[in-house]
Amino acid sequence: MIEVENVNKILFGGDYNPEQWPREIWEEDMRLFKKANVDIVTLNVFSWASLQPSENVYDFSKLDEIMELVHANGLKVCLATATAAHPAWMVKKYPDILRTNFDGSKRKFGGRHNSCPNSLNYQKFSTRMAEQIANRYQGFDNIVAWHVSNEYGETCYCENCEKAFRVWLQDKYQTIAELNRAWNTAFWGHTFYDWDEIVSPTLLSEHFAENRTMFQGISLDYKRFNSDSLLKCYEMERDVLRKFTPDLPITTNMMGFYKTLDYQKWAKQLDFISWDNYPSPQDTYSRVAMSHDLMRSLKGGKPFSLMEQTPSVTNWQPYNALKRPGVNRLHSLQAVAHGSDTVMYFQMRRSIGACEKMHGALIDHAGHENTRVFRECSQIGEELVRLEDKIIGSYKQSKVAILFDWDNWWAAEFCAGPTVDLSYVKQIEKYYEIFSEANISVDFLAVDDEFDKYELIIAPNLYMVKPQVAQKLEQFTASGKTFVTTVFSGIVDENDLVKTGGYPGELRQLLGIWVEETDALPPDVYNEIQQNGKTYASELLWDIIHPEGAEVVATHGKEFYAGMPVVTKNQFGQGQAWYIGTVPEKAYLEMQLLEICDELGIESILKPQENIEVSCRIKEGSEYIFVLNHGDGAATIQFDDEVMELLSGVVHAEKAEICMVAKDVMIFERKLRA
Repeated sequence: MIEVENVNKILFGGDYNPEQWPREIWEEDMRLFKKANVDIVTLNVFSWASLQPSENVYDFSKLDEIMELVHANGLKVCLATATAAHPAWMVKKYPDILRTNFDGSKRKFGGRHNSCPNSLNYQKFSTRMAEQIANRYQGFDNIVAWHVSNEYGETCYCENCEKAFRVWLQDKYQTIAELNRAWNTAFWGHTFYDWDEIVSPTLLSEHFAENRTMFQGISLDYKRFNSDSLLKCYEMERDVLRKFTPDLPITTNMMGFYKTLDYQKWAKQLDFISWDNYPSPQDTYSRVAMSHDLMRSLKGGKPFSLMEQTPSVTNWQPYNALKRPGVNRLHSLQAVAHGSDTVMYFQMRRSIGACEKMHGALIDHAGHENTRVFRECSQIGEELVRLEDKIIGSYKQSKVAILFDWDNWWAAEFCAGPTVDLSYVKQIEKYYEIFSEANISVDFLAVDDEFDKYELIIAPNLYMVKPQVAQKLEQFTASGKTFVTTVFSGIVDENDLVKTGGYPGELRQLLGIWVEETDALPPDVYNEIQQNGKTYASELLWDIIHPEGAEVVATHGKEFYAGMPVVTKNQFGQGQAWYIGTVPEKAYLEMQLLEICDELGIESILKPQENIEVSCRIKEGSEYIFVLNHGDGAATIQFDDEVMELLSGVVHAEKAEICMVAKDVMIFERKLRA
């Protein structure tokens, strides 16, 4: 959420690159922006080379003109620091700026995400550019936010990073003896006697594939180090901006479930969350909603900013299908439904060259407003004007949370066994989907967040249990709440060292079970879950469980462990702790999780229907209920209470049948129930 005084509606616009076009086009852009109700543009994302043609020469003449033009036309600006791609002259003179790949090869100039985050030269030039821009444009009253770099990511393995990694490790472990303990270097004769013996984990050292490593502790710490290194680059630019404009919010655009960066750690350093949403045509609506909810949850549920999406088509997927009529509006308002206070695109005008020339834009290569995409965007812009300030700043309220942790993600998928087919995010998605389709709101919870405001916490594949997390979960459950975890949980500590004494380690007392072994079979092999006379399929992993006070809810149906527990429930204090010792089919999860919700009094926002997504935001005594029809046919919905359709002003009596056409979005206002 962009929290500044002169923003009182959901902002509409996106990335604008007028420097790619002759000046006579700019005025036409201004006309088309007004016609589409565009009120914000992101400027200067990739302008470093044009702003700094050589080491000691800066040229802001063109950006000055652009800034004056958009100001004169009443447009707000999200101003970028231009550091998303370094200039060619820079690497020619300072080659240490270039990254080194995972295979040990040195990069050349080209692409983006090509700067070594630990190059002192890169840090010097990037912060100097941020300083130049902040100093020059600090007086523009239409700047509503700073945009640092762009889509931070990738990993570098150069000598700069290797040396910085050793410093990072010394700061973390203090002594080489403690590092050897944490990494279990007695295995395979890896004991280190001096810090400079440590090298980065690559195909030249510890790895035999990108995600397969012989020393998980080393590779895990390098993941953490790389995320921290890039975060430091962000912080350096942010701190420079803060000196000149202490009241302007600062962000950088994230990418949803992006494995490379620990966004939960990054979020603490951002003033607001912004992110770029590019789902594939095959993604379910709940998969897209899950990414929005993760982004919203990074700062405790505060509204976020949808910084980028395409209004029509991407260019980089294997098959770049057009967004069908209505889907641009559906995706845009889905973001708002889940907490976005902006609807923004990449890009405003379609480029004529390079890799994104076929990527969608508000203004197509045709160059005028007589296109389907422009008309659809204009409709969205007009509707956001009509919404005024009703939605902006509102929040979602959830009683269910999914525990998600980047360290756990990295460590679980580095683990050599029990199966190469375990995907942490896919397992998360299985659980999220049940609640999404039931119209039950879900937050994502970091391990250091407060747990108390939820009634139900689910932690699929909680392989790594960090310090104090088990105690927090015990306190949460004992207070009368419900905790659910699954197979492959409670295995290791924060250093990826196994907690001996029996699985699930520190969760054993809470769950009231002992897991003796875990079976893993190929993807086409299934077992059965037997519960109350019914049979459900299970796959991937199967735990051999011994109850230690827990009640057996379901048993395995096949294999030598047939009849042994697979799902258990343990009374812990006033609450319950569930363990699901396999990967069940969807029907089982739906039955079990919704039954738990019924017991806890967790209700759906609206009666579930196939292809109908429902989300609710709350503000000043009112609920704003978004109903999205993702199906290809019409649907009828019904509220128990009187509601007002926000965009039309039509009031619907309680129990009234309300018809929705395919791909439609309706927003209803209802007085908040006591």
